[in-house]
Amino acid sequence: MSTLMRPPAEPSPRRRNRRSSFRQWLLEGMPESAGKRQGPHGVPHEDHKPSSWWRVMCLTGVDYFSTLGYQPAIAALAAGLLAPLATIILVVVTLAGALPVYRRVARESHRGEGSIAMLERLMPRWTGKLFVLALLGFAATDFMITMTLSAADASAHLIENPFAPAALHGQQITITLVLIAALGIVFLRGFKEAINVAVVLVGIYLALNAVVVGTAVVRVLTEGAMVTDWWGALTTQHSNPLIMVGIALIVFPKLALGLSGFETGVAVMPQVKGDPSDTEENPTGRIRGTHHLLTTAALIMSAFLITSSFATTILIPAAEFEDGGKANGRALAYLAHQFFGDGFGTVYDVSTIAILWFAGASAMAGLLNLVPRYLPRYGMAPTWARAVRPLVLVFTAIGFLITWIFEASVDAQGGAYATGVLVLMTSAAVAVTLSARHKKQKAQMWAFGIVSAVFVYTTVANVVERPDGIRIAALFIVGILVVSFASRVGRSFELRATHVRLDEQALEFLADTDQGPIRLIAHEPKRLDSDRYRSKLEHARAANHLPEDADILFIEVVVDDSSEFEQELDIHGVKRHGFKVLEVHSSNVPNTLAAILLHLRNVTGLMPHIYFRWTEGNPVANLTKFLFFGEGEIAPVTREVLREAEPDITERPWVHVG
Repeated sequence: MSTLMRPPAEPSPRRRNRRSSFRQWLLEGMPESAGKRQGPHGVPHEDHKPSSWWRVMCLTGVDYFSTLGYQPAIAALAAGLLAPLATIILVVVTLAGALPVYRRVARESHRGEGSIAMLERLMPRWTGKLFVLALLGFAATDFMITMTLSAADASAHLIENPFAPAALHGQQITITLVLIAALGIVFLRGFKEAINVAVVLVGIYLALNAVVVGTAVVRVLTEGAMVTDWWGALTTQHSNPLIMVGIALIVFPKLALGLSGFETGVAVMPQVKGDPSDTEENPTGRIRGTHHLLTTAALIMSAFLITSSFATTILIPAAEFEDGGKANGRALAYLAHQFFGDGFGTVYDVSTIAILWFAGASAMAGLLNLVPRYLPRYGMAPTWARAVRPLVLVFTAIGFLITWIFEASVDAQGGAYATGVLVLMTSAAVAVTLSARHKKQKAQMWAFGIVSAVFVYTTVANVVERPDGIRIAALFIVGILVVSFASRVGRSFELRATHVRLDEQALEFLADTDQGPIRLIAHEPKRLDSDRYRSKLEHARAANHLPEDADILFIEVVVDDSSEFEQELDIHGVKRHGFKVLEVHSSNVPNTLAAILLHLRNVTGLMPHIYFRWTEGNPVANLTKFLFFGEGEIAPVTREVLREAEPDITERPWVHVG
């Protein structure tokens, strides 16, 4: 038994220069496993001590709770006097829809993969892969817009602060770019102790918001005329309560930013401390802790959303929510300055800027974990995507481009952000619905089906109202597909086996060949009758002048799921009609044969020889079959994979074609 490793290239005799040093720094950590990235969403290392669920909740909070920085203003701008009612509908969808969905996601995807992994399991082969790539496009939209929108809102809080230098006014784009660049620098240097930072930021931020919102609600309730005036204006505009509810439902999709924290909540599951009795397959304590995390975060956010929307709608003039108004994108900060003066208001602004900036850091960390979690496993990522720093540079550059296109406007980016959030939540609802159907849980299937319908409506309504979001998501999807398939083609000739194992019967077959060479005849396992084996053996002997008494093995690769890229190979020895056969299941034929040949050479010390017939048909069509179905032009591709893997021709297994 051995682990199959690609032979290292010959060390270069050239002296190191600045370029090679930069490349070494840039690609540092490239062998790191997918998902183990530094940052709030990173999968912890083996020696990492998980934290209590309430501390991990703060990682969710930097994304989820930070939306309080702009959500009340967006609600007031979208719904006007109806903002409190629309917010109540948002809270109902949160507690009755999103929360049950993600509690089930946490139970069925407890390693932090989220709903995308659930759908991947439910939709295998290329259909599942393409669907996952599309969802990754929406996830990239969600995380990238989280980063740029949060930075834009942080810059708005900075500029609107009365102590901000006059030179900063009109420089929101520049400030936003600086904040995004700062994120990139942090991740280029390394991002550690994320939980401790999140706990401090979220604790301070929620405490300040409790003071501001509590004071605002008391002010509204003690001055009854305000509520009366608001209600009078509302009933004047909309005399029929059913019309009010209908309009609130129509504008509800614009408020969907308030649902943004659930996908993050399941992404941080590996950080949650479980019970001593937890196992990797059944971490009951970790799942229970994540349920506490999701429920507590949803209740806290729901309380803040309702009270803040109610207070800001009544206390702040509608004109201040418009573009250029002092409450645009910063309604609670407006009240903090108004109630407590510029000193307290500045403290609130600093806290808001910090948590919004950290929400961008959380989004960056999410991207650094999400992309390597799937694409390298599909063979659909360039080699450098295994390293953190190149990805940081790419995501930072994309953040610059989005900021420039939207001119650092929070309102302009709201549609794209909501689209990414809603598609992910819709996919989660569909995933748990399909899961309940698969497990024949009819009541839960219908309940989750209704939630799915609500999210589908919300998503479609948002796309129709603000199509810019789907356009951005489409660009991300197209970009991911193009890069993915280009990478898959570029990596086609790599060894794909992570391990190669021989069972006892296969080892006995090899033990009979003690002098060498090891002779293998490649056989397509579609015809397994004795005449086919006999004909194949006679042809190999005639075409390659093999001795009559030579000990010959047949080797057969059964292609199961050609969409997979890397996998372990288990070789089984079987006897058919008196012939010795090595059988292996894999995702492709040529790369698997090359891996087995190198493995046999390594464990026996004997040189393998493999014998093929030429493949009939158009070579271009055969190459296409290889790229997408793992078959096709077997002999030359096997030889090419061997050439790439073993640079020393004297150590390379032989390929014979007749």
